[in-house]
This record gives sequence, structure tokens and C-alpha cells, in this order.
Amino acid sequence: MTDSLSRSLIPTDPVAVPSGRRTRGRLRVPSSKSLTHRYLNLALLSGAPVVIERPLFAEDTRLFLAALGRCGFQVAEEGDDVRLTPAERPEGEVEIFCGNAGTMLRFLVATLTVIPGLWRLDGIPRLRERPVGPLVEALRRLGARIEYAAAEGYVPLAVEGGTLRGGTTTLDAGESSQYLSALLMAALRAPGEVVVEVPTLTSRPYVDVTIAAASAFDGHIERSGPRAYRVRPSALRGGRARVEGDYSAACYPAAAAALTGGEVILDGLSPDSRQGDREFIDLLVEMGAEVSWKGGDLRVRGTGALRGIKADLSGMPDQVPTLAALAPFASGETLIHNVAHLRIKESDRLEAMATELKKLGADAREGRDSLWLPGLWAGSESNAELPTDIVHVDPHGDHRIAMSCALVGLRRPGVVIDHPEVVAKSYPGFWRDFLKIA
Repeated sequence: MTDSLSRSLIPTDPVAVPSGRRTRGRLRVPSSKSLTHRYLNLALLSGAPVVIERPLFAEDTRLFLAALGRCGFQVAEEGDDVRLTPAERPEGEVEIFCGNAGTMLRFLVATLTVIPGLWRLDGIPRLRERPVGPLVEALRRLGARIEYAAAEGYVPLAVEGGTLRGGTTTLDAGESSQYLSALLMAALRAPGEVVVEVPTLTSRPYVDVTIAAASAFDGHIERSGPRAYRVRPSALRGGRARVEGDYSAACYPAAAAALTGGEVILDGLSPDSRQGDREFIDLLVEMGAEVSWKGGDLRVRGTGALRGIKADLSGMPDQVPTLAALAPFASGETLIHNVAHLRIKESDRLEAMATELKKLGADAREGRDSLWLPGLWAGSESNAELPTDIVHVDPHGDHRIAMSCALVGLRRPGVVIDHPEVVAKSYPGFWRDFLKIA
């Protein structure tokens, strides 16, 4: 998708969400952001020509493509694909701007330790609040030379490439599985075998995605016990890699159908995907929706009533705001727990979602690592039973808060999403697709 077309899909004026309709339609979901990041990172590590088929073209992934250019790759878009060709590496210290792309930042912190050169990583003020300390310490124990240019544990960072050695290290990945994914991929290019001992780990499904992505490039990563991983040096191949559809994005239209008693058909998804957010579809079934596969199509139908649930979402943190948006309309109570790592995302998502739901008239009680949400609006079928005052939602600079609060507006009249352009980070076509089925 060209930049001009991508920008044309994204409104910049506040969006008033249409309310009171049943969601219906067919959508092709965008490509996976998580896989696109991993394939771009593995292409950089491979140092070989690579064609990535159907990557996600969004704000974060374009920042990564720009970083590949800074690292000496030629980047050419060819229709829905992107061709990456190694070229001459730059001399002197190279600055790479990561915006607010936390995944990209953490991957590059590790990857650049095995690529000769002097590198400096930085981003916007919010990125400077997102920690990288546990990853840096684990890399340093393997010989990597990384220095903080300002606050300890945060960017900006100076990285000396070609300094990572083999050996054993310990990594605390309780804040983010991205630390572990980053280290495992970089270790593929270390001069010797690397063993990573991981006493704490959150969002484990994303690590499984990383291992599968590495194998597509002939990288060898394996578990060596319940809390350890072993990485053998690998000559990563080039070639072609195809990005599957994004379950993280698919969860929004699926949730819309469940919420409104409508029906959507989603294509572009893999039924046996390793993506952790695949399990959100199962949560919709637990809440009362009907789900079926026919060929490559996923059909989600709302039955007119939702049930509150108790859910440990440590493995799919991106769907905490999505479930929180459904909870006020679900009978009983919904408890989302074991998600303390939500506080270091693009926003503090626990605080942001609780704040905006309360503004809209719902109830949300925030714990250190949890949200408790009673179904105040369960069974409300008419506007007379719901607040109708116009409320402007502040997405707190976070794409997932904007998209999730838009779901609330499908049932609660008067919801207006300010700064709708934040969806460009992961789903540039969100408003086009959302308004198509609403």
C-alpha cells in the first residue's frame, strides 16, 4: 500500500461512532504486525536478499523499513511485497529513530550487537519511558557493549556491533516477552552457542511465534528445559517469506459482531496460527458468540447476549482493551488479570481503559495488574437504557485504546474518538473497515 493511499484511509478529525446497528460484512484482515517485525529483523540478521510477501505497511513497520535502509539495505516495495537487498554498510555512528515502536526497539537493541558498526537508538518521549534494562543486562553478560546515553535502563542507547559472544545468560522477561524474542534472534548470529535462562516470562505465545519465524529462515532455536532456551549459530538464508493475517487486528471486527448480535466473515487468517491472539476468538465463544470456519473464512456471529468472564490475558496483552470494551455489556462481572505489563505499552493501558470507560458511564476498577468490570449495561437493547451524552474519548496516543473504545460506541450512543489517526501504528485501514461493517 502506498503512503498516499495509506494516509487517505486515516481520518484526522474526531470520529463519531455510529450506534445501534448490527455489525455485518466481510473483511480481509491486514497482515500480522508481529510477524512483519520478526521477518524484517531476521532479514537484517541474514544479510541476504529477502522478499517479504504481504508485510503490514503501517507506521511501526515503516519505521523498521527505514531502519533497514540506515543499516545498508536497499528497500523496494513491489506491489504488496517488499524486496530487501543488502548493500554497502554505512560508516561512522548510525542513528536509528524508533518512534514509539517498542517491538522494533527491543529487537534492534539485540540485533545490532551482532552487526559490525556503531549504532545509536532513540525514539519519541514515550519510548524513552519504555524499559529495555533487563535485555541490555542479559546482552552485556554475553559480551555486548551497550551504553546508556541518558537514563539508566532506557533509550537513547549506543550499541557497538559485533560484540556479542556465545555463552550462557539470564534474562528476566517478566516485563516483556520481546526481550526474549530479541535475544533469541540475535543469538542466531553469535559466534558460539547461546543458552538463555528465563526465570520469568510473560506473553509466551509471542516467543513461539519468534521460534517459528526463525525456522522459516533456517534458524535453530529450541527449548532446553521449562525455563531455558538454546540457540545454535545459524547461517540464516534469504529467499521469500509470506506474512499471514493478523489476529490482533481481526479481534476488533470479531468483537463487534459478538457485541451487536451481528455477523462478520474474516478471511486471510490461518486456523492453526501460533499467534497468541488467536485465543481471543475462543474467549468470544466463552462469552456467548458463535464461531465457525469454512475453508479459509472465519465466521463470527453474535447471539444477542454476552456473559462476563474471568481471564488471564498475560499471553495476549493487546486484547485487554478489547475485552474491557465488551465487559460493560456482558452479564455478571468480568475480571482481567495478570497483565501488569500493560502499563509499559504505548500507554498505561490499564489506566487509560479504566479512565475512558468511566467517562462513558461504565464502571472499571483498576488493580496493580488487573481490571474488574461489572456488566452495568448487560441486556440494554435501547438507547433509553444507556447514557446518550456525547463523550470525546482520548486514546492516550494508543492505537489499541482508540480501536477498543470504538467498539463501545457501537452500543453506547454519543461516543466520539479524538485523534483517530493513532490507528496508523498497526492498522491504517481500521476506520475504513470499521465503518464498512458498522
